[in-house]
Amino acid sequence: MTEFSSERLLTDVPRRNRIVRLKPAVMVLVPLIAILFQVYVPRFFQYLGYLELPLLVTVYYALMRRQPIPGLLFGAIVGLGQDSLNQHPIGMYGIVKTLVGYFAASVSMRFDVDNPIFQFLLGLFFFFFHQFFYWVESRALLGQQIDFNVQQTFLFGLLNAAVALPLFMVLDRMKE
Repeated sequence: MTEFSSERLLTDVPRRNRIVRLKPAVMVLVPLIAILFQVYVPRFFQYLGYLELPLLVTVYYALMRRQPIPGLLFGAIVGLGQDSLNQHPIGMYGIVKTLVGYFAASVSMRFDVDNPIFQFLLGLFFFFFHQFFYWVESRALLGQQIDFNVQQTFLFGLLNAAVALPLFMVLDRMKE
């Protein structure tokens, strides 16, 4: 065995596969509150319509769980829950949040996601990812000709990433 064999590299590197356990009540109530916030609060306060709390909760749980399949399932459940309360066709948010949950969990397996700067960047990236794939779905599946404003999406992504940091800190306190 040489110094650079894969067995030696894999056994000497500290594993980042610690899976965070969350309380079952938190796993149900936090996404439900985020979905209800997303649906009802912008009706009264229109300037809060840019916040995508179900997305941020999906990203957090997928990052902390560090397993793609549970992240995928959690994203699908949150997305379909959000679809059921919106006027959008059912499945649009379900598909996009499924992709977000899967890719966020995949990222967390490769990188240390406990760093606040990295969490900010991931919040920004996944907001942009979410909006882009929603735009692609709308055009491809529904045939809608909607615009994708990159500058506005980037600005709203920065705002969502700024909200993600305190939200992630609050959710960190709810771990088992």
